[in-house]
Amino acid sequence: MANTFINKKADLTTTSATTLYTVPSATTSVIRSILVSEDSGNADTITVTITDTSDDVFSLFKTKSISANGTTELLTNPLVATESEVIKVTAATGNRLHVVLSALEIKPREVTT
Repeated sequence: MANTFINKKADLTTTSATTLYTVPSATTSVIRSILVSEDSGNADTITVTITDTSDDVFSLFKTKSISANGTTELLTNPLVATESEVIKVTAATGNRLHVVLSALEIKPREVTT
């Protein structure tokens, strides 16, 4: 199977945790970018977590500040996520933040004989 570049987007209209991306089965994802933009003219914060296959939740960013009308790249290095791991984002205030995740999904090669 081919490797595929994907992106996922979310408009955080509430203060509830929003699933941004779930790694598909039989896939490893190399997350290259998580961009957050603020579009209301008010500074805000975002929390980003990853949940593993044991349902353990790990904070990637806890109350990361996003400036008014600004865009922030959260990752400084690629992040590897494995099958069924879930990335969730939570805004401190609804209707202010947009998030775009870019990743490379890697599927195992099929071996034919």
